[in-house]
Amino acid sequence: MVIDEKTKEAWIIDPGAEAGRIKSEIQKARVKPVKILLTHAHGDHIAAVDELRDFYKIPVLIHEDDHPLLISAEENLSAAFGMPIAARPANGFLKAGEKLTLGNLSFEVIETPGHTPGGITIYGEKVAFTGDALFAGSIGRYDFPHSDGKVLFRSLKRLLELPDDTAVYSGHGPATAIGQERQSNPFLLELD
Repeated sequence: MVIDEKTKEAWIIDPGAEAGRIKSEIQKARVKPVKILLTHAHGDHIAAVDELRDFYKIPVLIHEDDHPLLISAEENLSAAFGMPIAARPANGFLKAGEKLTLGNLSFEVIETPGHTPGGITIYGEKVAFTGDALFAGSIGRYDFPHSDGKVLFRSLKRLLELPDDTAVYSGHGPATAIGQERQSNPFLLELD
């Protein structure tokens, strides 16, 4: 979740499960969700989308190239793992370079495909929400249907253009920073 402390508005990013827990955290923080933003549409990033969208009456935004995954359990691979998950169509699409504001905070959309065709990173305020493109010490898988390793490595080069002090919040695992990953992530050492 991203929160503007002045306006108390919030974005929900990649609500993969546990809608009740997310609602509880929102209530504790005393914030008003205004959008759901999706870095990509694999099942483990969208399972709570419709429940939260309906409860808060807010739009869901995704890159157009991942929209087929959002609405199909077969396309987003969740059906193959025996837990079919799909959501209703998105309310709008995010594009490369698009500026997003949350209260007084400013972000932009960086296209980071490869793990999925329409993967994005939401970057601003010295933070990057990378979904499953970049993790602490690792990168997203590119052996799935719809994945492309060459495309993912081009996306990772794009992320390495961000300042070293950019905090990285990925879809799984601990937070890290671009500088830390530049120095120690074995998948990135040859890219810089």
